[in-house]
Amino acid sequence: MSKKIQTALISVYHKDGLEEILRELHKLRVRFISTGGTQEFIKTLGYECVAVEEVSGYPSILGGRVKTLHPKIFGGILYRRSNERDKKQVKAYDIPTVDLVIVDLYPFRETVTSGGSEEEVIEKIDIGGISLIRAAAKNCRDVLIAASKDQYAPLLSLLKEKKGLSGLDDRRWFAREAFKVSSAYDSTIFNYFDRSDRSALRVYIDGKTPLRYGENPHQRGTFYGNFNEIFEQLHGKEISYNNLLDIDAAVSLISDFDETAFAILKHNNACGMACRSTVKKAWEAALAADPVSAYGGITVTNRPVDREAAEAINKIFFEVIIAPGYEEDALEILSQKKNRIILTQKSTGKAIPYQQYRSILNGVLVQERDLCAETPGDLQVMTARPPAAKETEDLLFANILVKHTKSNAIVLAKDKQLIASGTGQTSRVDALNQAIAKAAAFHFDLNGAVMASDAFFPFPDCVEIAHKAGITAIIQPGGSVRDEESVDYCNQNGLSMVKTGIRHFKH
Repeated sequence: MSKKIQTALISVYHKDGLEEILRELHKLRVRFISTGGTQEFIKTLGYECVAVEEVSGYPSILGGRVKTLHPKIFGGILYRRSNERDKKQVKAYDIPTVDLVIVDLYPFRETVTSGGSEEEVIEKIDIGGISLIRAAAKNCRDVLIAASKDQYAPLLSLLKEKKGLSGLDDRRWFAREAFKVSSAYDSTIFNYFDRSDRSALRVYIDGKTPLRYGENPHQRGTFYGNFNEIFEQLHGKEISYNNLLDIDAAVSLISDFDETAFAILKHNNACGMACRSTVKKAWEAALAADPVSAYGGITVTNRPVDREAAEAINKIFFEVIIAPGYEEDALEILSQKKNRIILTQKSTGKAIPYQQYRSILNGVLVQERDLCAETPGDLQVMTARPPAAKETEDLLFANILVKHTKSNAIVLAKDKQLIASGTGQTSRVDALNQAIAKAAAFHFDLNGAVMASDAFFPFPDCVEIAHKAGITAIIQPGGSVRDEESVDYCNQNGLSMVKTGIRHFKH
C-alpha cells in the first residue's frame, strides 16, 4: 500500500541535517508547511513554504507555546484516506492533507543535565511536537513520521530509493521509531517530577545490541545501552553477555582504588588483586593470588599499560583487559591474540550508574549502588590492641574487596595483596575455610595477614579459626548481639578488631 508524499509539515528545534532532506523533497515537488524558525530556514534555502498560521487562521500565541495545535493541522495528519466520513469533513472544513511530518522535540534532558532552572526546564516540555509525533505515528497507514534527526538518514534513503513513495512497512517502521522517541521523552519528564517520591519506575534505555546468546548458548541475550559511550574496543571478538557482567564487576571494583591497582576477575569475583608502585608489579602480585583461576579471566587496571606490563600480562590467556590507556608497543603486544578483547575505559563515572536494577518475580528491584568506601576515620577499634599502621592499610584494602565479593564473603589480604577469598557460601565459616584452604594451596603464609567479613560474626568461631591460621587483624561491620564474644577472644589472644558499622552484602 504505497503512498506518495505531496505535503510535508516540518517543525524542528535542531536544523542540522535538515537541508539535504529539504533538497530531496523539493526535487520531488513536495509542498512545505512549517512554523517560525523552521519556516525561515526553509525560505533561506530558496524554497516556498506555507506558514502554519496561514493554514490554521491563528497566529502563534502564548510566547510560542501554541503554534500547531489546531484542527486544520491535526485533521490533515489524522485524516483516514479510506474513510468516507473523514473525506467529507476534510473537504467541508478545507483541511489540507499532510503526508509527511518531520519534527523533533525541545531538549528537555539536556536542559536538566546542564543545570537549568525549573522555569527553563518546564519551558522545554514540548507540547506541539509530541502531539504531532503521536498523531502521525497513530495514522501510519497514511502518514510518514520522522521524529528526530536520528531518522534523517533512513528517511533520505527512502526518498531517494522510492522517489517520494512509502510502503506500509516503511511507515510502520518510522512509527515505531517515533513512539520510541516519545516514550523516552515522557519517561525523562516523569522522572524529573518524580525524583523525590519515586512513586513508580520509568526506565528508558536506548541502543539495542543483540548478543550471541545469554549466560548459556540456549538462552537469547540482548544488551540495551550505549557501550561505546564508556569504552572504546581496540581489538578482539564480539563481547558476550558474560563478558559484560564481568566488565561491570571489574570497573566497579577498580573505581574504589586511587593508587596503582590491578585486578583479575572470574564470574564477577576478584581472584587476584593488588596495589603496587607499577602496573607490572601490581599484575604480578594479583596473578600470584590464584594463577589457576586467572586463566580465561577479566583483567582491569586503573593506570595506562606500558610495554613492560604488557609483556608480563601477555604470557597467560585471558578474555578481556580494561585500562584507561595503552602505550603503542604495549597495544601491539596485547593484540597478538586474535580474540582478546582490549578496552579503553573513557570515563569511570559513566560506567557506574547510581542506581541498580534487577528483575525479580513480576517486578523490578531498584537500589542505590553501594558507593561507600570506608576510610581510616570510619574504623572503630573494638579491641584493646588497635591495628598497626600496616594492618590498617591492609584492612581497608580487604574491606573494599569484600564489598565486591559475593556473600557470604571472607577476604584474606596481606601487603595490599589479595591472598584468598571465600565467596558465595551459605556459611561464613565455610567461606573462611575455603579462603584458608585456597591460601594454603598457593603456599601463602597467613601469619600477619588480615581478614575482612562482609557481615558481622554471630559467633566467635570465625575469629578462632582465623587466629589459628595466623590472622592478626579483622575488619567487620559489627552489630551482632554477641559481638563481645568475638572481641573477648581477640583480647585474650592479642588480635586487633575494628568495626565499620556498614554491611556490604552482595547477592
